[in-house]
Amino acid sequence: MTDNITKTQRSYIMSQIRGTRTKPELIVKEIIDGRKLRYQPKGIPERPDFANKSKKIALFIDGCFWHKCPRCYKPPKSNRKYWKAKVERNTKRDKRVNRKLKKQGWTVIRFWEHQVKENKSHIIKKLTNNSKQNKNSPSVSTA
Repeated sequence: MTDNITKTQRSYIMSQIRGTRTKPELIVKEIIDGRKLRYQPKGIPERPDFANKSKKIALFIDGCFWHKCPRCYKPPKSNRKYWKAKVERNTKRDKRVNRKLKKQGWTVIRFWEHQVKENKSHIIKKLTNNSKQNKNSPSVSTA
């Protein structure tokens, strides 16, 4: 199927998509204020959205489109080959990052964009439980 908009319009639309300081990240930033998780911390492998270095907790907020949420993802109708490859690279990278951080002793927590928007109390509960967890037992947790 062909695109209904011009190349210039598509370029503009894509340029407006944020890579950092996204709405879900800012919502989580408000939720975790005072919970000792730093937003976009420096010097941590694989650049989590939030992290606590001393407890080795890494938190990622995954966009439903960009990371292929099983509930929300709908493949685009145009340029399918490109988008399929792009999203597959993202999901493979997510798995690689999870393995690498876990191997280094980190607890990895991932929330989907829709979870952040729909259920803030679940996020607080999950973060509270993980911050109490023994840091010697790393895990990967998808909420």
